[in-house]
Amino acid sequence: MVNQNHYDVLIIGAGPIGMACAIEAQKANLSYVIVEKGALVNSLFNYPVFMTFFSTSQKLEIGGVPFVTISPKPNRNEAVEYYRRVAEKFDLNIHLFESVKQVVKKDQLFEINTSKTSYTAKNVIVATGFYDVPLLMNVPGEDLPKVTHYYKDPHLYAFQHVVVVGANNSGVDAALETYRKGANVTMVVRSGDLGPHVKYWVRPDIQNRINEGEIKALFDSELVEIREGEVDVKTPEGMKTIPNDFVIAMTGYQPDFSMLRKFGIELPETLCPVYNEETMETNVKGLYLAGVVCGGLDTHKLFIENSRVHAEMIVKNILG
Repeated sequence: MVNQNHYDVLIIGAGPIGMACAIEAQKANLSYVIVEKGALVNSLFNYPVFMTFFSTSQKLEIGGVPFVTISPKPNRNEAVEYYRRVAEKFDLNIHLFESVKQVVKKDQLFEINTSKTSYTAKNVIVATGFYDVPLLMNVPGEDLPKVTHYYKDPHLYAFQHVVVVGANNSGVDAALETYRKGANVTMVVRSGDLGPHVKYWVRPDIQNRINEGEIKALFDSELVEIREGEVDVKTPEGMKTIPNDFVIAMTGYQPDFSMLRKFGIELPETLCPVYNEETMETNVKGLYLAGVVCGGLDTHKLFIENSRVHAEMIVKNILG
């Protein structure tokens, strides 16, 4: 009996790179399906509402579809709309809100079980990004409802005492936006300065706010305990207890390593998945990686703009 859910390629993740892989498969007349555990471009959907990309719109384009914006650098809302229109243009076969539970290779085929059904596929592409698993601080109180690792909308924090942990782009954006909604903001930063990758047009703004005392910054410091109405921060001057209503922990994210291991992908001590950089094929024949998931813990290594090419490399290898 023929499995009606059989494809040449099954793609895990409906982000920009997963969509790019589907477009290349479509061009090559390969049957394909994208399986996504959340919404279309789920990671981008969960970005802060007012976030502006570091990249220009041209560098975020996929499938040869122009990404037209008024400003050189698009924002989150424009990107979500663009990728939705691309999915419509190519009529991509996407199954949303369906999570992959298991990928097992038997003979020459992969058997894929999801939260809704099962599939077989000749090839599997993992394009799941790195936004799913936050890097935890592992401090008492981190599980309190007032603590979030996913900052969304600054209005929630109006007139509240807010601690922002981290000083890279996400932390700086959260600090500036909540401050401008009337929050009393304190940044807690492990290092002695702002992150080296902070957007060049934002860096003067945050530095001026800190210099003016409008946003407090505790450098070379560490959040050590969170309680309902206050937090403890270890600083070079000793322990400080400060009033607190919300903690926005912008401590970074990592790929779902447990999922990669479950699929049979080799992960050395560096936690950078093993794959062929010319074909993107992993140690499991027919199982490929695409996009930022390839970078392991080095999440500043790959972006949409420099991993779009993975789609062409993978499909070329499948056809070859």
